[in-house]
Amino acid sequence: MSLEIVSFKNEYSNTFYELNKEWLQTFFYVEPFDEEVLSNPNKYIINKGGHIFFAKLENEVVGTVALMPLKTDGLFELAKMAVSTNHRGKKIGQQLLAYCIDYAKSIMELPKLLLYSNTKLENAIHIYRKFGFLEIPVEPNSPYVRSNIKMELVF
Repeated sequence: MSLEIVSFKNEYSNTFYELNKEWLQTFFYVEPFDEEVLSNPNKYIINKGGHIFFAKLENEVVGTVALMPLKTDGLFELAKMAVSTNHRGKKIGQQLLAYCIDYAKSIMELPKLLLYSNTKLENAIHIYRKFGFLEIPVEPNSPYVRSNIKMELVF
């Protein structure tokens, strides 16, 4: 089975919401900011110059990730990465991550990527480090209550 990574289409909006909701409820809870962004991906991501990608296996969407513009000019957050429960452990998240890094660096020509996470997610933090992300201080007004680690990848 080969994984195909495709760009956002409005028909995927509900899948984007559902995959992320499932992931958040598994590990944390859906914060108000999550609900707002997930319910309005065009408003918060696409229309602001961001991108959402989907991993498809045999025409089934099994994962998603976003490059979400931050309020700071020109910076983007690697955000809203989720893989369906039935497809975790198959390195789909790593393939989405590699795709986003390449896209941000080669297509968007960004200077760096940022992400927020939680140290409870040891596997995810390990993977981010493997891809070159380094820990930086979390600002006091972080957009997510659950985030206790912020990382950046400088290109």
